[in-house]
Amino acid sequence: MSRVHDIELHRGLLHQADSRRHLNTPALVLDRDVLERNIARMAAFASSKSIALRPHAKTHKSVDIARRQLAAGAVGVCCAKLGEAEALAEGGIDDILLTSPVVSPSAIQRLASLRARCASLKVVVDNPTNVATLCSALGGERLDVLIDVDPGIRRTGVADAEAALRLFKAIEGARELTYRGLQYYCGAQQHLPSFSERHVAVHDRTQYLETVIALLSKHGARPDIVSGGGTGSHRIDAELGVLNELQVGSYALMDRQYAECDLGAHGSPFEYALFVDARVVSANHAGMATLDAGFKAMSTDGGPPAIVGGAPPGATFHFMGDEHSAVVDPSKTHAWRIGDLVSLAVPHCDPTVNLYDTYHVVSDETLVDMWPVTARGRGR
Repeated sequence: MSRVHDIELHRGLLHQADSRRHLNTPALVLDRDVLERNIARMAAFASSKSIALRPHAKTHKSVDIARRQLAAGAVGVCCAKLGEAEALAEGGIDDILLTSPVVSPSAIQRLASLRARCASLKVVVDNPTNVATLCSALGGERLDVLIDVDPGIRRTGVADAEAALRLFKAIEGARELTYRGLQYYCGAQQHLPSFSERHVAVHDRTQYLETVIALLSKHGARPDIVSGGGTGSHRIDAELGVLNELQVGSYALMDRQYAECDLGAHGSPFEYALFVDARVVSANHAGMATLDAGFKAMSTDGGPPAIVGGAPPGATFHFMGDEHSAVVDPSKTHAWRIGDLVSLAVPHCDPTVNLYDTYHVVSDETLVDMWPVTARGRGR
């Protein structure tokens, strides 16, 4: 379903009281009031800790949400992919950090073009060969780069402090590149359910990062920016005081995976803002209903969604194929009706958002706007 089709389907519902219940389903629904509270809470936290906020737009892929984060005090945004950065730059976002290396000749040409349109573009590097190819494509234009440091995931990033130093020397010798600092994202630690266990793990990895910073500093390369962290570790990172820029992403929307983590506050400081609304299409068995949202309606890498509306306490969710799922009342007493709405908090927000063209923005159960998922499908 295209953005244009969504608008035509739902234009008549805009600003009509209680119009959320009349959306064609499955629908990606965003609670504007909760979104704004989540954005304000993280901004206030970062300000209170004197740490810069650079939210990760790979989560929401939205110019509208990025603008609200910047208005609340963020210094810029992150993008995981070049296509995401291009889409947000087209919407006027001009301070972007690309958190994945850009290496192919065609992608580097696009990066050079984006540099001309994005005033404060930055990109990570983790290999001297990449440094050389970036320089050859920039044509004398300067580009800010951060050294990506592997925290042990073995996904991207230099493997050790000595490799970081060698890469710094390559950057130092490249007139087109300006060394700005380090990126360090402890992704494997973000979803550890226990805050204390996560604290121990992140502290250990941060001590390693300090050895990298120490070696670079010894050779005149103390980083101005140390960027990383996430929703799961933001309180720990702020306490440890080594990162000076937070790349938090999921806090704005929230999903079931993060809602099940102890984030180190008294209760979660963030609320569900993102939902997939589904509708009962069959209810022929006691205590069970079939919904019109299956594997195609949400990412399944994080397990099932949380049922937040339209079902009795204790009801469970079960995928039933590409187009369908089931809600089950263990007591077998609840009687769903055809057309009943069931609201689901998604298991993993980032890839779920990428399945949709449009956020159906609601306030007090009324459809108040429709925002494009600006960078939907921009994965290259």
